[in-house]
Amino acid sequence: MEQKLSPGIQRYVEKANELGARRAAFRAGIRKLKFDTIAVHGTYGVEEAFASGQGGVIEPIFPSTSQAYRDSDEMEAGLGYLIPTWCYSRIHNPTVFYLEETLALLESYGCEDDASGLCTSSGMSAIKLVVEPLLAKKREGHEEINFVSAAQVYGGTFQLFNVRMRERGAKVRFVAEPWDIEAWRAQVDENTRFLYGEMPSNPQQGCFDVAAVAQLAHNDGIPLIVDATVATPALMRPLEHGADVVVHSLTKTVGAGGFSIGGGIVARHAITSRHLPEEAKADYATWLKLWPFRDAGPCMSANSAFLFLNELRTLRLKIEKFSANTMAVARFLEQHPKVECVDYLGLAHHRQHELASRYLRLVDDGTPTFGHLMSFDIKGSPADTRRFFDALQRIYRATDLGRIKSVATLPAISTHSQQGEEGRKLAGIPPTMVRLCVGGEHPDDVIADLEQALRQI
Repeated sequence: MEQKLSPGIQRYVEKANELGARRAAFRAGIRKLKFDTIAVHGTYGVEEAFASGQGGVIEPIFPSTSQAYRDSDEMEAGLGYLIPTWCYSRIHNPTVFYLEETLALLESYGCEDDASGLCTSSGMSAIKLVVEPLLAKKREGHEEINFVSAAQVYGGTFQLFNVRMRERGAKVRFVAEPWDIEAWRAQVDENTRFLYGEMPSNPQQGCFDVAAVAQLAHNDGIPLIVDATVATPALMRPLEHGADVVVHSLTKTVGAGGFSIGGGIVARHAITSRHLPEEAKADYATWLKLWPFRDAGPCMSANSAFLFLNELRTLRLKIEKFSANTMAVARFLEQHPKVECVDYLGLAHHRQHELASRYLRLVDDGTPTFGHLMSFDIKGSPADTRRFFDALQRIYRATDLGRIKSVATLPAISTHSQQGEEGRKLAGIPPTMVRLCVGGEHPDDVIADLEQALRQI
């Protein structure tokens, strides 16, 4: 039965519909622009700049925790989700919305389907928020719920899947070789809720055929979720290849300056899922925002959103520069006698180079470009590896990645320590592995630091 609205509420609804139609038309025009233009401007246009009060060229920060209402009718309409509302920053905030819109437009760039975005307090909160509704039991009983994930994922994701999701009765099935489509197929059954993979993975540079895995998922009526933190939409947009949802740790590559922590979710409209209600599938990111996100509260601050927005403006330029620097460093390391092997997708002999070349391409250019992340194994013992690591002088020892400053870590004792020796073996993380994320310095200076550290072993 259609809800009977009071005249006062009806006026607010009609006004909101008019504003919504204008915004939708403006957004449709933005979708037709080039990637860099979208990154620079987002959906904050001249009209909105003056409507917000001061005509500021850059999106304003709205640090207020809540919105005031003109009267009780507007409050009832807003809190009843009858009109768009900022109401409370745990649910929605104008500055965060500018970031969500920009991220959604960049991830759906070149894609026929539209998408919506949702930003969270961290990358891990984004992953948890996306997967939990897909694992809900629809009925009481002993149905075994499972999901399938590539084994080559960030250590925190491995722990979330292998421990926390098991605690709620959902079993993860890991795919040790995600580049093998048959390895995915063998793990899927009638109780599988979704497929999940990193592309490329951190730190092993694992890849999978996104289009093929998406088709496999859709054939079983379930979604594919892709963590594209390392690639960013400057190199790959999984929605274009059939994925349903993309997640990001915005803390990393998007937030190259290293100023804030945040996560991002972008979901295509009408995702594939035989387990979600229709209203959730229609616009999953918005549904998450209005319900699970509202109740759980993993919100991003307005200040963080402002910082990420400004990082996004130069995303393609940074990715292009970081990738070129990383290629130079990888070529140096693969020739060094104290390096056992180098995992960088840009190297022609890498086992996943051909597959990666199909997916990782500089936006609006088409040149195969492989990002800023690489790993390499020291030819020697774990003690030799630590001696090299401790000798670095310019490269920072940190668990972060995607920085404007080059950073390195030893995954076995840091990012992947929590998953244990067995889990690291499954994921391909030996104690002699060094993860290196090359930044914006001149590559000769990064190479010089690596060279002097390698001389210490």
